[in-house]
Amino acid sequence: TAERLREGRLPADGLALTAEAPEGRLIGTVRLWHVDLGSAGAGLMLGPIAVAPEARSLGIGAALMWVAVERARRLGHRAIVLVGDAPYYARFGFSAGSTLGLDLPGPVDRARFLALELVDGALADAYGMVVATGALESVAAAA
Repeated sequence: TAERLREGRLPADGLALTAEAPEGRLIGTVRLWHVDLGSAGAGLMLGPIAVAPEARSLGIGAALMWVAVERARRLGHRAIVLVGDAPYYARFGFSAGSTLGLDLPGPVDRARFLALELVDGALADAYGMVVATGALESVAAAA
């Protein structure tokens, strides 16, 4: 369901992050995507986040998350949603409470549909469908 919102779209400017090993090999990545959060307006969807198996448990995923959240805040974004493991994402401030009135365009385990307000009250009483709004890959390639 979350992938459906990313399909054919480009990540938000400045919010496709990578981690590299000292020799330059890619060992981690996280991306955020422009979405409309129903009545709350513009927001971001986070995902995927991935770390190479040999680099797991080194804190790379957490570091990518902290940088992504802070960069999104600094760029003026108001809220981030994601579908993921609630215990993992809770340490970054994500919870299911702010997504109760929001829907995704497909099935989702509601306990895994999480949000983080970057601006206090950004998702207060938010309701409606989460819709992809980012630039299309084909349009960007043609430009």
